[in-house]
Amino acid sequence: VCSSDLGPGLTKAGKFPTLLSSSDDMQEKIDEVKSTIKFQMKKVMCLNVAIGNVSMDKKEIIVNTQLAANFLASLLKKQWQNIGQMYLKSTMGPPQQIFF
Repeated sequence: VCSSDLGPGLTKAGKFPTLLSSSDDMQEKIDEVKSTIKFQMKKVMCLNVAIGNVSMDKKEIIVNTQLAANFLASLLKKQWQNIGQMYLKSTMGPPQQIFF
């Protein structure tokens, strides 16, 4: 299988393999990739980001939500003034609006 065939599809899906040199610690690299978040923008003016999973406790999810929201605001030109509304949504649950 040629990387020129798979490369664009894997990159677009965010599944492209990460380079690991012989001097790198594998567990450290795994933890780094797991702790990296990626903001995804759909066709509408909406951003999606994963902030937690079912194995995390309530406090960890709250901290991740705050970090993700503050990081997103820091990327925007007018910071928090560019953000109209924020929602939290689980995979199967209804969206919950965050008031700030």
